[in-house]
Amino acid sequence: MARNAEKAMTALARFRQAQLEEGKVKERRPFLASECSELPKAEKWRRQIISEISKKVAQIQNAGLGEFRIRDLNDEINKLLREKGHWEVRIKELGGPDYARVGPRMLDHEGKEVPGNRGYKYFGAARDLPGVRELFEKEPAPALRKTRAELMKDVDAEYYGYRDEDDGVLLPLETQYEKQAVMEAVQKWRSEKESRLSGEKQQQEEDEEESIYTIHNQEADDDESQEEQDGEEGGVTFIAHVPVPSQREVEEALVRRKKMELLQRYASETLQAQSQTARTLLGL
Repeated sequence: MARNAEKAMTALARFRQAQLEEGKVKERRPFLASECSELPKAEKWRRQIISEISKKVAQIQNAGLGEFRIRDLNDEINKLLREKGHWEVRIKELGGPDYARVGPRMLDHEGKEVPGNRGYKYFGAARDLPGVRELFEKEPAPALRKTRAELMKDVDAEYYGYRDEDDGVLLPLETQYEKQAVMEAVQKWRSEKESRLSGEKQQQEEDEEESIYTIHNQEADDDESQEEQDGEEGGVTFIAHVPVPSQREVEEALVRRKKMELLQRYASETLQAQSQTARTLLGL
């Protein structure tokens, strides 16, 4: 095996050494922050880490990358955040500023502060992953119960309905309904009046119809009562000179006549004679 001195003299080693001297080869960031002993280089590596974090945060905003890619990007961002914290501690040890206290704070796409020193953080579309969304859901705060004094602040004249007419809407509606109610009431009154008048007229006509069977029992020699009655009624009194049968007597006569017709039509002569004998005995 060749010794280290011999390896250093090979053509590849000399070419790489020349490139480093010319500055054409990009220097790699140390794996551990403690390996860096120069403050400017530590500042440089910190700025490089911040640039990588910014690029990955922009990439993770795309929800179409898929669940696995989003989880990988979120893990890489958290790893870079921890590494940035190590470099900030190293810069402070080398005599540089304390970025943990005076440095600019990182904000996520929602404008919330993203502390990168403690815990595992979720960025962009990683917040909507299954099992992660529930971590950010907060329980609604219970509604505060108002005190009696706060409730009484809203009680005024409008609460009791004294300002309902000020909006200019209620009065026109009330006027419209009032006119309609008055028209209905007038129409109802007229119909009742017409029906009442027609009923009174019919009753008056019935009263004016005098029964033909009315009997006027008046004595001719009672002149004083006749004059008083004429004075009270103010009309002419008619006196019947022959006995006029009453309505009941006429009805009984009609019934007897109808019975006789039925007996003559349906009964035999013997039955008719017996019936006539029975009526004679009874005095009918």
